[in-house]
Amino acid sequence: MTGQGRGQGRDWAEAFLEMMSVERAAAANTLTAYTRDLADAAGFLAGRGRDLADAAAEDIEAYFAALGARGLAPATAARRRAALRQLYRFVLGEGWRPDDPSRRVEAPRRGRSLPKVLSRDEVDRLIAAAAARDGAQGLRLACMVELAYASGLRISELTGLTLAALARDPAYLMVKGKGGKERLAPLNLAARAAVKTYLEVRPGFLPKGDAANPWLFASRGRTRRLTPRRVAQLLDEAAADAGIDPARVSPHVLRHAFATHLLEGGADLRVVQTLLGHADIGTTQIYTHVASERLAEVMSAKHPLSRKR
Repeated sequence: MTGQGRGQGRDWAEAFLEMMSVERAAAANTLTAYTRDLADAAGFLAGRGRDLADAAAEDIEAYFAALGARGLAPATAARRRAALRQLYRFVLGEGWRPDDPSRRVEAPRRGRSLPKVLSRDEVDRLIAAAAARDGAQGLRLACMVELAYASGLRISELTGLTLAALARDPAYLMVKGKGGKERLAPLNLAARAAVKTYLEVRPGFLPKGDAANPWLFASRGRTRRLTPRRVAQLLDEAAADAGIDPARVSPHVLRHAFATHLLEGGADLRVVQTLLGHADIGTTQIYTHVASERLAEVMSAKHPLSRKR
């Protein structure tokens, strides 16, 4: 297994844990336990020359059998099996693998689910609905949506932005992603305008006596900045206002939209990989499939020769 392959498995595990935290509001103890469980599975698979990303059904079966032979408490072994099954259900739903090795799927699943993605029109409606919220709250939410969509930021990267990073109207952000790796993230004119407008009202969000708060999206909470969970709640509210099912909207979905819309517009896959901060291009390639499927749907629905006469 190459270093790149192992990196893909880590990417999937991190995305799964982020989803559990933001979209399912998993408790901190649960996330800590699942992190250990997935690391345990990854270590076992590495001993077989495999990774979470390319494990076969036989590898997962061997891991489950090994859990029983290690003398673990029944509850611990059951949780580790559950963590791995949930990871692969998530990966299957995102379209990153065509099968679920934890369920011994014998053949690639037909009609596999693709990553949730919003159309350009839906993103526009979401931004408009966010901006339409009352006063400063709306300006802040619109700024968050614009930044996430313009730059493909992970939710942890978005909430971790500092005021200093955007104070001088940069065309690019220097983002510190997973493993402390830095990458450049672009800012389009709409995002830069949204930041400027938000900065005018940002002082109203500062905790009393905290004028030196370093975070772009400051909060009066204990962490002094908006949490991923709160951002997800605000997005749900904006989605409902925009007439979009909130279940289809999350910070991670905005990242999907960023990548898919770039590829639909003709961007090179390697460029998208760099912008997303993916260690393995295999993780990025799913968006090629998403973009192709979406274009095929448009052609089928809109092209005159595709319509039944």
